[in-house]
Amino acid sequence: MASGSGEVFHIVLFKWKEGADPAAIDHAIRGLQELKGQIPGILELSCGKNFSDRSHGYHCGLLVRFTDRAALDVYGPHPAHQEVVQTRITPIREDVIALDYEA
Repeated sequence: MASGSGEVFHIVLFKWKEGADPAAIDHAIRGLQELKGQIPGILELSCGKNFSDRSHGYHCGLLVRFTDRAALDVYGPHPAHQEVVQTRITPIREDVIALDYEA
C-alpha cells in the first residue's frame, strides 16, 4: 500500500466458530484492545461485541484509526498484532471481513 496523507480507518468484523469459549472470545478482544499502546501510529482503537440483529452473523467489531497508510502497513506484520491474531483470534475465528479507507 502506498503512503497517503490522510488518516486511515481499519474496520474488521469477526465471526467466531460455533461453540467458541466465551473466555477465549474475551481474551481475544482484550488482546486487540491492548494493541493501542504497543504499535506506533495508532490514534484510536476500539473493539467490542456486537449487539445488533443486522450483523449477518458477525459477533465482534474492531475499529482502528491510524495516522496514515504507512502506520497501517506497520500494524499488519507487527509482532504484537501477529501474536494476538495467531494465538487468540485464529483458533476461534470462523470468518473475518476487513475494510480500510482513507479519510
